[in-house]
Amino acid sequence: MPLIRKLKIGGVELKNNLALAPMAGITNAAFRALCIEGGAGLVVGEMVSAESIRYANKKSLKLLEVYPSEHPIAAQIFGADPESMALAAKLAQDLGADIVDINAGCPVKKVLRSGSGAALMKEPAILEAIVKKTVKAVTAPVTVKIRCGLTEGEVISPRLARVIEGAGASAITLHGRAASNFHAGPVDYDAMAATAAAVKIPVFGNGGVHTARDAAKILETGCAGVAIGRAAVENPSIFLEIAAGLSGPVHEVTLDPVRRIKLFTRFLELNTALYGGDEGVVRARKLVGYWLKGFPDSSALRGDFMKAAGLNEAKALLLQYMEALSRKA
Repeated sequence: MPLIRKLKIGGVELKNNLALAPMAGITNAAFRALCIEGGAGLVVGEMVSAESIRYANKKSLKLLEVYPSEHPIAAQIFGADPESMALAAKLAQDLGADIVDINAGCPVKKVLRSGSGAALMKEPAILEAIVKKTVKAVTAPVTVKIRCGLTEGEVISPRLARVIEGAGASAITLHGRAASNFHAGPVDYDAMAATAAAVKIPVFGNGGVHTARDAAKILETGCAGVAIGRAAVENPSIFLEIAAGLSGPVHEVTLDPVRRIKLFTRFLELNTALYGGDEGVVRARKLVGYWLKGFPDSSALRGDFMKAAGLNEAKALLLQYMEALSRKA
C-alpha cells in the first residue's frame, strides 16, 4: 500500500493522509489557506474553549469561522463538561466545520487545571461521556487527539483509543510523546504502533515530523496518516514536499528560500485581509523567525520586520531581501 493515499474520516474524504495539526495563535484562516495550497489533506483550526463558546465569547466564535477555500477543515474544541462540548461541537458544525476534533492531549497547565486537555486521559469515563455526547450532537465525524501517556515511559494510548472508538469517534490523532514532555524528546513509535493496532478507525501520528523520512517512520508503524505542526509553521508547503518525497523511494524535497519568501508575502496579504493592515502585520511577527530560519543574513531582516508599520513596508522589506537572495543564487 502506498504511504501517501486518500483517506476517509467518517463520511469526509481527504485527498491525502497529511494533516495540519492545530496550533494556538498560528492556525488561523490565513495560515490554513496556505497549508491547503501547500498540499494538506486536512487542516485543523486553533483550539477553542467549549465554555467560552457556551457563553458566546466573541473571540472564540471568531476562531470557529470557516472560509469557503479551506475545506475539509476540523474545528478543535476543549472542555471537561459533556454538555458544553456537545453544544460547542454543534455550533462548530453550523459554522462550517467538516469534522469536530476533541482535544484530550493539551499539556498546558491552564487547560489541565480545568480538567480538560490531557487531564481527560486520567478520566477515561469522562472522556467517553464527552465523545458519546458530542457524536450524538452532530452529523459531522468526531475525532479525538491524545498523547501516548501522561508521564515519560507511560503508554496508555492503546487503552484510551479503544474507549474513544467504542464511544463513536471516527479517528484519533496521537502525539507520540508524554504530556509531561510537551514537544521535546524522542517520539515513541512503539506506542504509535500499539495504538494503531488497537483500533479499526484511522490513527494519525503526530510529533517530530520535519521530513519525508520522519513521516515514513510514522506511517510504517501502521498509522493511517500524519499530522504536522511546527514544521508547517516554517514551511506551509511541507505537505507537498513530503508527498513528493514519499511517492516512490523515500527522499527529501526542499523549498528554496525565494519561494518561501513569496509564501510569507502571500501570508501577510491574507493575514491583513483577515485582521486589517497594521494588525495583520503585527500578528505575523510571531512567525517571521520561523519563516527565515536558516536563511543567510536574515537577522537584520527579522529586526526590521518587527518594526514594520504596515503591509506595504513589510512587503518591501521581504521583496528587497528576496531580490538579494536571487542575485546571490
